[in-house]
Amino acid sequence: MSESSFQDDVLGELGDDRIDEIAALLSTDADGARAAVAETVGEMTGGLREQAVRDDDDGEEARQAVSEATDPPLEGVATLGGLGGLLGGGMMAGVLTKLSRPVANAVSKKTGIPAPTITRVIEVLIPVVLSVFARRAAGARNTGVGTADAHGAGRGSGGLGDPLGQILGERKR
Repeated sequence: MSESSFQDDVLGELGDDRIDEIAALLSTDADGARAAVAETVGEMTGGLREQAVRDDDDGEEARQAVSEATDPPLEGVATLGGLGGLLGGGMMAGVLTKLSRPVANAVSKKTGIPAPTITRVIEVLIPVVLSVFARRAAGARNTGVGTADAHGAGRGSGGLGDPLGQILGERKR
């Protein structure tokens, strides 16, 4: 996996057109949009880490979403039923969507940008975050991160020894 941060990868994946779209939503320039995206992605990944260590249904859902993302893709006939879930982001899309309100509120509190505006930014970001997450999960699979430890290790600190830590990198929050 590359040395770039998860936020850097999301910014790179967004490209100039989407940065301009976010800048327009925020009534700012491209640099302001990049700063808001970095803050929002930091909150999203931090929220995901926090949720994954919880000992409740939401925590289990987050750990399952990480496990789904880090499991090797199915091959052959078994893929026919799962394509819609893969294209839609699977469980991870649901987890990120659930995190959108608390993330929007946290970013709003830090930046002064209204939470509904941040929510619109999150709507633009979720597909990009899913894409980066999937690419990094594939990289984690290729570097030998075992999926068998996804449930137990997901409860850890999010360090480099567990799949979520491998995907998200060091905590930037």
